[in-house]
Amino acid sequence: MTIHCFEDARRGARRRLPWMVFDYIDGAAGDGQGEASNRQTLRDIRLMPRVLNNVMQRSVAVNLFDQQCELPFGVAPMGMCRLANPMADRALAEMAARHKVPVGVSTVSSSSLEDMAKWSEGQAWFQLYCSGNQGGIDPLLARCKAAGYETLVVTVDVPEVGRRPRELRRGFKMPFKMGPSQFFDFACHPRWSLGTLAKGAPKLANFGGVHGEFDRTASRAGADWTLLSEIREKWQGRLVVKGVLNVEDAKKLVSVGVDAIQVSSHGGRQLNSSLDAITALRDIRAALGPDFPLFYDSGIQSGEDVAKAYALGADFVFLGRVLSFALAADGRRGLHQMVDVLHRETDITLAQLGVTSMDALGQSNLA
Repeated sequence: MTIHCFEDARRGARRRLPWMVFDYIDGAAGDGQGEASNRQTLRDIRLMPRVLNNVMQRSVAVNLFDQQCELPFGVAPMGMCRLANPMADRALAEMAARHKVPVGVSTVSSSSLEDMAKWSEGQAWFQLYCSGNQGGIDPLLARCKAAGYETLVVTVDVPEVGRRPRELRRGFKMPFKMGPSQFFDFACHPRWSLGTLAKGAPKLANFGGVHGEFDRTASRAGADWTLLSEIREKWQGRLVVKGVLNVEDAKKLVSVGVDAIQVSSHGGRQLNSSLDAITALRDIRAALGPDFPLFYDSGIQSGEDVAKAYALGADFVFLGRVLSFALAADGRRGLHQMVDVLHRETDITLAQLGVTSMDALGQSNLA
């Protein structure tokens, strides 16, 4: 298939994925109004075109920590990517290596953190769920250090897993619990089912054996500022905290000594009535000033969305669903098409706004 935009990828994914898997990727907390509200706020942001600025020579490359990224967006950490496509993790990692952008490796990834570091040629960032169980954290930190990870992303917005009715209706669990409805679902999607069986059923690759088991639904409500300070002390690499929407929390994180903050509503998957993440980005940038590194994810579906996030203060943007849907729709080819679409859309947006680089974007580009 040919992918021209986010909706093309989503339609392709909906055709090919079992209903249970599609609803897991596409679903959000509650009735989805939180996710929809953030998307609507993004849509409502207006850009101000400028003319006659000679924008022949443009670049979407950005500096991120100590390297130049060829693209202004990377891969957000996503659990169980192989549900979208058996080769999803490797395809994402190799794409990250090709374009020199970070790929987030979820605690609950379906490929090991060691494999992701190798496939991405060092572009992998490890995402750690911040739980109250320090004993479960230390072994993962040790493995990250041994595998050469330089950036740790601590996700702090999941004290309890958000209630997602679409998952619950489909009986989604990891590992899969097969019942009559799931068997029928998989039988109705033979291409996905046979391809997945051929590569082996997706599993939580960072757990099992000597590394214990992982309970996706377990409470992480015991995490606190003391724990984060302990992680900061133990982790000598770069530390990013993901899942921040509150200005006061952002200010406190700066004082703790984190290297960057990732503004995120978890794609609307945690709290249905949450503040729109794109609004929080604007507010946190205003509070922290122009220099502190701020990243953004949630609701990005186009190159214009990428430009809007940069104009509102993001130093880098991470993508999730849009890449999962592209992989589900057409594997590696779909992923490469979607990345090319987003690249071209972002580049064209720069031209329309009369600027030649991502770091030139700011409030003056908003109508």
